[in-house]
Amino acid sequence: MHVAAQRIAELLHLLGAHGDVIEVADSARTSADAAAALGCPVGAIAKSLVFVADGEPILVLVSGAHQVDLAVLGLLIGRQVLRRATPDEVRLATGQPIGGVAPLGHPRRLPAFIDTALRAHERIWVAAGTPRAVFPTDFEELARLAAASEVAVA
Repeated sequence: MHVAAQRIAELLHLLGAHGDVIEVADSARTSADAAAALGCPVGAIAKSLVFVADGEPILVLVSGAHQVDLAVLGLLIGRQVLRRATPDEVRLATGQPIGGVAPLGHPRRLPAFIDTALRAHERIWVAAGTPRAVFPTDFEELARLAAASEVAVA
């Protein structure tokens, strides 16, 4: 297992998470790729997206079936200027590459938000530090792991 995925696996164990990190044979970089590799609906994939909100990085855990409405999200979380982070900003904020960002294990805890649409899925799959590593969880556990507030992002 890749060292980054192993680190996430160790953190999950320490935090009492129920799922184990697995590595898929092909890339799980996109929601569609991950859903195909795991045999689950694309909506059950939680995309870990980093945005810059009023100059600070935030983490938004979004259903793979949704696109984030930046105007709505900004209003819901009380931020004025919201934009997608660049790949370099994502790596700096999380220590992880786009397509592999886990909801935890970052250099510092990011303000986090979770898409309420993920509640519709009993099992949610989330990236675990690399574009090939994922772990299963549920809505409550994912919100706890990321210390995320609920929002409707779409």
